[in-house]
Amino acid sequence: MLGFERITFDPNVMGGRACIRNMRITVSLVVNLVANGLSFPEIIEAYPYLEEEDIRQALQYVAWLAEDAVYSVEPLMA
Repeated sequence: MLGFERITFDPNVMGGRACIRNMRITVSLVVNLVANGLSFPEIIEAYPYLEEEDIRQALQYVAWLAEDAVYSVEPLMA
């Protein structure tokens, strides 16, 4: 994936879920920590092997996954 070199997928690590740098730290965990109000320094204190760029890329990856696309759908006529 272009631009997400810190996001890895390995079927032998966390069941293939999106992880940070092949560690057993999932993107969803990192994003949930941010969503629950933890600051970057607080997350790094709890998980000292993480770096700020790991957290940033986890957020960017989730934003990329959730990117909106609006499609015009014509109603079906019966």
